Amino acid sequence: MSSPDIAEVKSFLLALQDRICEQLAQADGGGAFVEDSWTRAEGGGGRSRVLTQGAVFEQAGVNFSHVSGAMLPASATAHRPELAGRSFQAMGVSLVIHPLNPYIPTSHANVRFFIAEKPGEAPVWWFGGGFDLTPYYGFKEDAVHWHRTAQQLCAPFGDEVYPTYKKWCDDYFFIKHRNEARGIGGLFFDDLNSPDFAHCFAFTRAVGNGFLDAYLPIVAKRKTLSWGEKERAFQLYRRGRYVEFNLVWDRGTLFGLQTGGRTESILMSMPPLVRWEYGYQPEEGSPEALLYRDFLPVRDWLQEEA
Repeated sequence: MSSPDIAEVKSFLLALQDRICEQLAQADGGGAFVEDSWTRAEGGGGRSRVLTQGAVFEQAGVNFSHVSGAMLPASATAHRPELAGRSFQAMGVSLVIHPLNPYIPTSHANVRFFIAEKPGEAPVWWFGGGFDLTPYYGFKEDAVHWHRTAQQLCAPFGDEVYPTYKKWCDDYFFIKHRNEARGIGGLFFDDLNSPDFAHCFAFTRAVGNGFLDAYLPIVAKRKTLSWGEKERAFQLYRRGRYVEFNLVWDRGTLFGLQTGGRTESILMSMPPLVRWEYGYQPEEGSPEALLYRDFLPVRDWLQEEA
């Protein structure tokens, strides 16, 4: 079994952040990313990059972080007792894109690596990550493209990989207090440490590199559609679901806050504008209602005709 190469993982993540920012800025055509480098007193740091008020993206954040510490908080070791008394490093690239046009979906992706070490003992490590799509208005061809791209990048790693990680994504990005999905899913994996480091790292690279192949064609197809106040109001309402999930259920957000992470970077996933409306119900048969009926319930999109 190959040993973890921390430097190699970090090099990949930094290059991935560069590449994603470059291609998102190109797709936007009007905005530029502003970088905010930071350090963490307890150990480590990162660089947060945010594009705001672009021609296509109202806000896009692409964050790299590499944090470390002498020990994990009790909240983190309660469910993983084997991590107690170990120093740790956690690094990753995480991004959230909130487009201006309501017909372009919001999207999230991340790839991350965690390692905990103790003298005289083997390290405990794993990879995690994935990507998911949160449309405001559903297009079947977009959903099919998104999931086909996910399936194709998983295929070299085994036939069971895509269905396993699709289901994990459907289960994870579920807003329990609303009893509804956040979006149409994608891939989600965690605790990946078998059969060996090289295999796990290769899959993580495939996910990170595959995100733009899944997302940018959808952006290109939908960015010219015209929209008005009704569509914008619905987009802002549905963004409220995004906020609720991230603050109540998302493990990455909670881990970052509990370990003394940089709050500004952790919360860069929040949309710049959002609204809530008491007792909202979409008009029956409307495009807004079709999102709830045809897209948010779990589906096998590979069986659909684009």
